Formats: sequence, structure tokens, C-alpha cells
Amino acid sequence: MQLLWEGLKQAVILLFSGDPEVLQITLLSLQVSGSATAISLGLGMPIGSLLALGSFPTRRFWISLINTGMALPPVVVGLVVSIFLWRSGPLGDLNWIYTPTAMVVAQTIIAAPVVTGLTVSALQQLDPRLRQQLLGLGASRLQMVLALWREARLPLLAALMAAFGSVISEIGASMMVGGNIRYHTRVLTTAIATETSKGDFAVALALSAILLLMAYLINLTLTWIQQRNVRRG
Repeated sequence: MQLLWEGLKQAVILLFSGDPEVLQITLLSLQVSGSATAISLGLGMPIGSLLALGSFPTRRFWISLINTGMALPPVVVGLVVSIFLWRSGPLGDLNWIYTPTAMVVAQTIIAAPVVTGLTVSALQQLDPRLRQQLLGLGASRLQMVLALWREARLPLLAALMAAFGSVISEIGASMMVGGNIRYHTRVLTTAIATETSKGDFAVALALSAILLLMAYLINLTLTWIQQRNVRRG
């Protein structure tokens, strides 16, 4: 119990002392996970809409593949991305290995199936007659999809929160493709692992508290937006 109190006190000190390294680690965590979440939304929502609303022979196969991807182990993603980005790999000339860009790529691969799968689920729960009604009123395909997204905005916001949660808390892929390099690719999760391995549990607990606080504030904002939409109907 004493260790927990020490960790909480250390977290307060780190938060309010303006420690430049802690600030850099926290901002990098937000930058990497925020970018990965945004890219996964840009990819996952259109693909999920195509799978939910389209009709083609291999549709069920692709949906099952996406559902499997929602449970991708981060260490497996990190291994595959490392192989591709390694200097002797197919994409080695990009020189992305051990950079924040490589971490964004890995986290996008983790988050994109989550967004895609939950988008499919959200749109399939809508009344099929709504789509027919929109098209009957003269809406284009794009206008129909945008209207369906608006109708399914609450579960889509939940998809956003799930995607962000899946990457802000992961460590395996970030460690493997980023290398946990101080002042360059070290994020909160990898910093926590480093401090724990050094036996500095107070600092590890302090960084954990910062990570939890950051995740809570972001999800609190998204939940407020979601529940405001509920009240508006």
C-alpha cells in the first residue's frame, strides 16, 4: 500500500513539475495513438460500410477476416511490421524502423480492424428500409452512407473509443517497431515497462497514473459527446 501512495505522489510531482522528459513521452503517446486512431477511422469506416451495405460473393469471408483481426495480438503485428520495415525487408528503404512512423503503422493495423468490425455491426443493426427510403428520396450513394453514419453515430463513437483504447494501452508492437529509444520513440507504456524492469516501481506507478488519467480524460470527452447525442435523440 505504501508503494501505491508513493507512486501517486510521484505522479502528482511529475505532472505539476513540468518534467520535460515526461511531457515529451506523454505528447508522443498522444501523437502516435491519435494518428493511428485517425487513420484507422479513415480506413475502417468506408471499408466497414462497404462490407455492411454491399452484396458480393466473398462478403462473409471478409467480415470473418475483419472479426478475426479485432483480436490480433500486438506482438504478432509488431513482428510482421518489423520484418517488412527492417533494413533488409521489402520496405527497408523507407528507413521507418525504430521511428514514431513505424509505431503509427503498427498501431493502425491493430486499430483498423476494430473500427471496421464495429462499423459493420453498427450499420447492420439499422433498419434495411432506411437505406431504401433514402435512395427512394433521391439520395446519392455517398449521401446515403453519410446519413447512415449519422444514424449510427452512437455505436460509431463507441468504435472510436474502442480503437483508441486498443492502441494507447498496447506495448508489444510499439516496443518491437519503435525500439523504446529515449527522447525518440519512448511512449508511456514502454516507459512503464522500462522503469518496472529497473525496479523503480514508484516512477512506473506514476507513469501508469498519467496514462490512466490521459485515457480517462479523452474517453470522458468522447462519452460526453456520445451522451449529448443521446439526449438530442
